[in-house]
Amino acid sequence: MKLMNWILIAMAATPLLLSGCGKKSSVDTAPIEKSFSTADPATKSSADSAVSAIKSSDYSGALASLQKLGAQAKLTPDQQQAVKDVLAQVQQALTDSAAKVGKDAQKAASDMQKSLTKP
Repeated sequence: MKLMNWILIAMAATPLLLSGCGKKSSVDTAPIEKSFSTADPATKSSADSAVSAIKSSDYSGALASLQKLGAQAKLTPDQQQAVKDVLAQVQQALTDSAAKVGKDAQKAASDMQKSLTKP
């Protein structure tokens, strides 16, 4: 019976994880967009990829893109700071999303358990 509960919880939580919050991103991408507007095409493409991921609430993808972008040696100090600032915002948004999903999963488990115990 516990296995069935965990399966149902996982099934309930998966769409929440995959869809994000369903709201506009709380991460401000303006510093990245501004500081990389005149960057070379390859670097600008990497920055645009990170911004797209953020705007679609794909925080894990954004995190990977920003870490890769920040590791480039030829960034200006402004670009390095923009990456650092936005990376911190993405990490916070990812933490907030995970906490929300955890709460939603707990509620789903509680609701499911209540419905199973009713005669």
